[in-house]
Amino acid sequence: MALARRDAESHTYADYLTWPDDVRYELIDGVAYLMAPAPTLEHQDVAGEIYFQLRTALAAQPCRAYIAPVDVRLPKADEDDARVDTVVQPDVLVVCDADKLDRRGVRGAPDLIVEILSPGTAGHDHRTKRQVYERAGVREYWLVHPTDRMVTIYRLEEGGFGKPDVQELSGETPIGILPGVAIVWDELVGRLKPPEP
Repeated sequence: MALARRDAESHTYADYLTWPDDVRYELIDGVAYLMAPAPTLEHQDVAGEIYFQLRTALAAQPCRAYIAPVDVRLPKADEDDARVDTVVQPDVLVVCDADKLDRRGVRGAPDLIVEILSPGTAGHDHRTKRQVYERAGVREYWLVHPTDRMVTIYRLEEGGFGKPDVQELSGETPIGILPGVAIVWDELVGRLKPPEP
């Protein structure tokens, strides 16, 4: 299922800042995509648990974990903010370069992005956002499938995402770009509703 577009116009971050706060959009290559309605409790539980584990593990490190909504501006070159045409709000992200942080959010590629998949956004996250994150230089991109109890991991290798690593949400999954940091799944998965037959 494709996400609804705001309109057929091409937009920039300058336009994005003028839109009302009661409707959320992501901007990808100038196209404004309407974000899905409020996520399910399961989605929020998964995102919150991943964020909590990352925040705890990174407490004494320079890397910082954030949870949506946080605007991530992804310039294609050195254009000023007003001309940036890609602004996303990943579910969970980690930024290790403090120079990328400002009062509006993040400018530049986060080191890690985690998207929690739902039926309405899975295709968009797998195709469109994966391509955007790869182009921007996100070092590691996780797609967590709560229903299927799987995580798909893309790692940036020689300027592109290599073959994905697909794992079950079981035991723990180390984060390749953050040595010594892993997400532990068993307690979280135990709280999730069983998959439908």
